[in-house]
Amino acid sequence: MSQDFVITSIDQNGIARVTLNNPEIRNAFNEEMIGQICDTMGQLSNNEDVRVIVLTGAGKAFSAGADLNMMKRVAQYSPAENKDDARRLAHMLDSIYNAPKPTIALVNGPAIGGGLGLIAACDIAIASEDAFFALSEVRVGLIPAVISPYVIEAIGVRQARRFFLTGERFDATTARRIELVHKVVMPVQLEASLEETVADLLVCAPSAQTHAKDLIRTVAFEPIDHKLTDETATRIAALRASPEGREGISAYLEKRKPNWVKA
Repeated sequence: MSQDFVITSIDQNGIARVTLNNPEIRNAFNEEMIGQICDTMGQLSNNEDVRVIVLTGAGKAFSAGADLNMMKRVAQYSPAENKDDARRLAHMLDSIYNAPKPTIALVNGPAIGGGLGLIAACDIAIASEDAFFALSEVRVGLIPAVISPYVIEAIGVRQARRFFLTGERFDATTARRIELVHKVVMPVQLEASLEETVADLLVCAPSAQTHAKDLIRTVAFEPIDHKLTDETATRIAALRASPEGREGISAYLEKRKPNWVKA
């Protein structure tokens, strides 16, 4: 009988909570968990009733990254099989990073190796002050290859040059300073902080949030030239004329809540 390595719930406000469920090994992900995360993210991304996706861990850890038993197995694979396995990990991260809904990493405990990739792939990260972090791959003869695009985008090249090479452990305060996480709170405040962030997200237009995520991916690191400015003008013109854009402006002028905000 297969295990539910991912537990999902959706509340009445459309907040989906995705809980990594392998607490005995600190929610390290194996082949089954990777597949279940991909499937779950696909289902939630296509669910019109879902407004926000929250990723967290069962027990006292967020995620210890890849299960070492899985790593031992894949080390015996052929080069082609090994690459296919790595691609499945890449697909898991991509399913989070490119989700059309806002994603929040609720970091309830340690996040090691690939666990940092999960955090960096999310739009927003809130961490408990007792959480700790490490990009420890080099200490076992590996590199954080598949997670590197997401982590480097989050913390920058200079910080990556330190933490990719030392594999050292760092605390939540450091994670906040290097911009891996946005907020650090006491453990008892984690859920309240999540509720505050969710409340901010729910007053915003859902389609606009999807477009805003795509805008960031399009504009980031591009030269500011005529091509880019024309692209941004095209995007805002389209949204101004959209039903959601018209509703938002009308609601503001009429001093009422827009139709996407529940009473």
